[in-house]
Amino acid sequence: MTKHLHLHKNTKFLSLFHTNKSTIFTKASSFTTNTATPWNTHLRNLSKHGQYNEALILYRQMLQSGATPNAFTFPFALKSSASLSLPFTGKQLHCHVIKLGCESEPFVQTALISTYCRCKSTEFAQKVFDEMPQRNLTVCYNALISGYVQNGNFLNGFLLFSEMRLRGVLFNAVTVLGLVPGCTVPRYLWLGMSLHCLNVKCGLVNDLAIANCLLTMYVRCASMELARKLFDHIPEKGLITWNAMISGYAQNGLAGEVLELYHEMELLQVNPDAVTFVGVLSACANLGAQKIGFEVEEKLRSSCMRFNVFLKNALINMYARCGNLAKARIIFDEMPEKSLVSWTAIIGGYGIHGLGNIAVELFDKMIETGIQPDGTVFVSVLNACSHAGLTERGLNYLDLMKREYGLKPCSEHYSCVVDLLGRAGRLEEARKLIELMEDEPDGAVWGALLGACKIHKNVELAELAFHKVVELEPTNVGYYVLLSNIYTEANNSEGILRVRLMMRERKLKKDPGYSYFECKGKTYLFVAGDRSHPQTKEIYKLLNRLEDTESEYGGANKNGQEVTNQEPPNIIGVHSERLAIAFALLNTEIGTDILVIKNLRICNDCHSFVKRISKIVDRLFVVRDATRFHHFRNGTCSCNDYW
Repeated sequence: MTKHLHLHKNTKFLSLFHTNKSTIFTKASSFTTNTATPWNTHLRNLSKHGQYNEALILYRQMLQSGATPNAFTFPFALKSSASLSLPFTGKQLHCHVIKLGCESEPFVQTALISTYCRCKSTEFAQKVFDEMPQRNLTVCYNALISGYVQNGNFLNGFLLFSEMRLRGVLFNAVTVLGLVPGCTVPRYLWLGMSLHCLNVKCGLVNDLAIANCLLTMYVRCASMELARKLFDHIPEKGLITWNAMISGYAQNGLAGEVLELYHEMELLQVNPDAVTFVGVLSACANLGAQKIGFEVEEKLRSSCMRFNVFLKNALINMYARCGNLAKARIIFDEMPEKSLVSWTAIIGGYGIHGLGNIAVELFDKMIETGIQPDGTVFVSVLNACSHAGLTERGLNYLDLMKREYGLKPCSEHYSCVVDLLGRAGRLEEARKLIELMEDEPDGAVWGALLGACKIHKNVELAELAFHKVVELEPTNVGYYVLLSNIYTEANNSEGILRVRLMMRERKLKKDPGYSYFECKGKTYLFVAGDRSHPQTKEIYKLLNRLEDTESEYGGANKNGQEVTNQEPPNIIGVHSERLAIAFALLNTEIGTDILVIKNLRICNDCHSFVKRISKIVDRLFVVRDATRFHHFRNGTCSCNDYW
């Protein structure tokens, strides 16, 4: 082992350990432990409080004073070296361990293994492990298993665990906590489930730390049913447990479940923290539940969390996605120090509202302040350019991120630029851009091209994009519906039948469209042709009256055809956003702005309908669909029909 650990005379840290050679080569049998004890106590305190640099300096002073390190000295010095990511210093300490004869001490061996692992030198950690005289110590196995997993080598960690079991070495909670985080990718979920079963058999699943670790594993593998089942069976839930479940629901797009769980927390009087509120605000943003988001903000104002930057960023995102961009901007402007995430949130907010010019102004201002952009903020600004039709500006940003900042565009950037070019009708350029991508384009990139083909009715290119995208995402129903709509507009009945047959063979069903409107603290949800609401008669009666009024104005019917005074069309199958708007008109005061949230993209007919209604009724109608916000007033939409 020593041949790998020779000291380099020109190394910066040589001075840390340079001392009287006779002291270093003192045999372990002649330790004067009394002289080392006060040094060890001080080292332990420094290491415990995270003062790692001071601990290493103290170790040097210890050597210079003539005191002899012992087996109790090295774990603290090694921990400090690992925490500062100083691999060479760790090797120097290893030399001292060998020269002082401390290499057989289990806690020194464990510290050496942990140090090499934390310095990303698992090969040296394995050598220390292999040279141990007795490989039957649980702590050493735990250190190496955890090290392999933390360095992204889960399989080696799992093989070591298997060896541990074969040798009859007992495993404990620390073993499991080191191994389970390696199962947080879907392909290893079955191994994680096996570990869960093993823990149940051994009675370890009652350990709250293990239960939380397993819960996090299921959440990260998007196995939310199993996560909830485990959550419900944990008898004593700590705040970490609640946060893991809430964050899991939020990260997997299950916003309704987040708010239900948060309400349950409130009933049980579990005090939330910043992690809880970030998850809740994320759910409010997805659902457009501004009332709950406002209540969270009120709670934050009266707590020590009101200055938390992460929560401020979550509030910006929440208000922007709930349609209250003015409030989001106030919070942003009031922040004394704005992080990159803060800028990303407000830029993204302006982008989804179609205010691309303001979004790019903010981006340029962020650059001027000296903040280094990352890939995420470039996605936000490219998306803003796409929605606002700022084609050349967006292409310049793509070039800027590569040329000026050395960032490699990923799938998200390319899907934004393909969408940008596609909306502008530059479909051939978009296709060529996909062909020139360094990495294989994913479903989002081809999906963006397919969406652009619908806008510009390019059936031939749409078929190419569709065949590519269904190879990558065969169960994504949205792409089948998109191609079917393209065929419908082209009057291609054969194409429509082919798509329907493919969906039937693959047992795919179109996601039901729904819209909801928040009124007096309560959310009202509508589906297409909905007749379940208590005010159904009034809602349909109002829609008929609006259709009559449009006819009187010489407007267009819901199929986009010009009409004069005639019988109102049959609106039994009317889309959900129309029902939500009619309900809102019936239940709000004159002049009140109306915000409706729809889970799918608004169709052309409904987009035209809301434009016409906004001319008849003096209101601001805001519709948030799956892509962006549409602000309707006086017969026009903020998207300028560029959507």
